Order: sequence, then structure tokens, then C-alpha cells
Amino acid sequence: MAAEAMTGGCQCGAVRFRVGRFGSASICHCRMCQKAFGSFFGPFVTAHDLVWTRGTPKYFASSHKVKRGFCVNCGTPLTYETGGPVEIAIGALDHPNLAAPKMQVNPTDKLPVFDGMCSLPVRAVGADPQQEAFNASLTSFQHPDHDTNEWPPKGQS
Repeated sequence: MAAEAMTGGCQCGAVRFRVGRFGSASICHCRMCQKAFGSFFGPFVTAHDLVWTRGTPKYFASSHKVKRGFCVNCGTPLTYETGGPVEIAIGALDHPNLAAPKMQVNPTDKLPVFDGMCSLPVRAVGADPQQEAFNASLTSFQHPDHDTNEWPPKGQS
């Protein structure tokens, strides 16, 4: 696996990390993960030999046994920590496809809509020209999916 494949960070680039190797990957349906991600579930992979290469997360104790790391600047969820190996948010990886979840946990909190999501209709490319024009007009300030020597680039703050 390429060295770049084992890196990641937050959306704004203030926090970056490198992982020595991945452990198991899963999605968690618990209500705390739903709230932490603002989504239907929290996707995580165990991150062995985790090194913070730029900045460090801020932490929120979501319970007396769990703390969650996030970027204080942009709010990106980054970690789930219980005192054992750190779990990294899969979406924060530069190459999230390398950490495909192999299991679901806390299914009793799974939202009923989750099971039918893959059968939702898909908007075809070209079906909404106004939305596509808007998307094409956007200038992204998101950090690229690779390490950079500095961020943000000179002239962008």
C-alpha cells in the first residue's frame, strides 16, 4: 500500500495524520455516533501506529468512557477513543475506499430508513442543469486528499 494511502485529515487541513496499518472497519449505529457525524451512522477503522502530522484534534467526552476527536476549526469528526486502539473516521482518510466496513455494530439503534437507502432513486447526470451549474461554479477550500507542506495556500485564509 502506498504511503499516501495511509494518510488523512480534516476538511480544512488544520489536522493531518498518518496510520501505520488499519485494523477492522465498521459502521456504528448508536445514537452518539449518529449525533457526532450528523448522519445515519459513524464509520470507523482501527488506526494502529497513529501519528498526528499537522495539528491535533480537540476532544469531546461523549460519555464517561468515550472521547471523540474533531477539528476545532472545521468540525470534521476524526476519532473515537476508549483507551484502546484509536478508531479513525473512515471519511477523514485520503483514500477511504481502502477501509471498507466489514460489520455493523449497535444495530438496535439503527434508523429504520437505513436498510432502504440503497434502493432510493438516483438523480441522473444532466437531470437538474441548475444544480449542476451551481456545483460547477463552486470553488472548493477543502484540503486536497494528500499531504501538503503548508495549508492553506498563500493568499487563502
